[in-house]
Amino acid sequence: MSTSIASTSDLQHQQERIFAALDGFRIEVPSWGFANTGTRFGKFVQAGAATSIAEKFADAGEVNRLTGAAPTVALHVLWDLPNGTADVETIRGLEAEYGVKAGSINPNLFQSQEYKFGSIANPDAGVRKAALDHLLESVEIGKALGSRDVSLWIADGSNYPGSQSIRRRIEWMEEVLKATHDAMNETQRMLVEYKPFEPAFYHTDIADWGMALHLARVAGPRAKVLVDTGHHYQGTNIEQIVAWLLHTESLGGFHFNDRKYADDDLTLGSIDPYQLFRIFHEIVSTPGETTDNIAYMIDQSHNLKGKMEAMVQSVVTAQELFARAALVDQEALTALQDECRLVEAEELFRSAFWTDVRPMLRAWRKARSLPVEPLQELRTSGYVERISAERGARNQASGGSYA
Repeated sequence: MSTSIASTSDLQHQQERIFAALDGFRIEVPSWGFANTGTRFGKFVQAGAATSIAEKFADAGEVNRLTGAAPTVALHVLWDLPNGTADVETIRGLEAEYGVKAGSINPNLFQSQEYKFGSIANPDAGVRKAALDHLLESVEIGKALGSRDVSLWIADGSNYPGSQSIRRRIEWMEEVLKATHDAMNETQRMLVEYKPFEPAFYHTDIADWGMALHLARVAGPRAKVLVDTGHHYQGTNIEQIVAWLLHTESLGGFHFNDRKYADDDLTLGSIDPYQLFRIFHEIVSTPGETTDNIAYMIDQSHNLKGKMEAMVQSVVTAQELFARAALVDQEALTALQDECRLVEAEELFRSAFWTDVRPMLRAWRKARSLPVEPLQELRTSGYVERISAERGARNQASGGSYA
């Protein structure tokens, strides 16, 4: 009898912790995740892929309706706002129509031919000025839309030793990023992303979190580091990087995806869900303003999976892993760690990861008047079939594009 009562009490406590965690968890979806994408060898067309910014908002709105956790959509300036600030009114109209807001603003500093030798680190001052102008316009777009984050991925680098001055390029980046930061208002943030290689293969100008952290600090107090889980060498302890960035109050956000070999852009949790659990644990074990302001975003390429199914699956997986991390008994874990009871500490940690939280997520969704099974609801709703019929001809004609 007493065992049964204790178990019931434990389950109720677990459910309360999970409900609280899920109520506060929000993850952004990328507009480009709904469009046709591919690899460097080619793009693969899906009949239901979004062919316009309106269709991207429609898809994002459906994902949010199904999951209750994705109220914002990240925008790529050249793909989604090709006319710059002149497109802001269009975006506002789509926000009102589809019930999701514009999220992070992502400048594009890698697509133009003038960026062949770099953008903000280009030896040509004229090219650096063009890159800065694009960044400043992105800041203005963010102001007009009330978007907090301007998210920067800089593809600059070089392929051959001696072909570029690494040190001068650092100075050029510092100058441009500080000018961009100085143009932001008090509600905006700059997120600086890093990547060890690709498309540059000898040196990448922002190759790791230390470089990103330095550039963020030079830029100004509203600049933070963005961690893309696919942007690391094999075996990198990403949760340790997260812990350091939390400690220094420098963690701005994440781009979530998964990888087997390099920047594979696979759906999050599909290869190593334990890694994402470990990352989430570092965050939930450090409550406060620093973690409250972390931006979570999906950034992955759905080439073979159906785009809508993959996005819903990803949001749900993120919810499950975040909920598992919230189950770790921090007080008990700290006591075991301090006493160096290694196996017991690890088992407590692992037991949270192995907990099947799906019944509690279903209960949370029911309590919040959400579809109890989001993927099943998507499959039976007819949404994918409808958009495939509406967009199929346009996708075949276009051959697939990000825009």
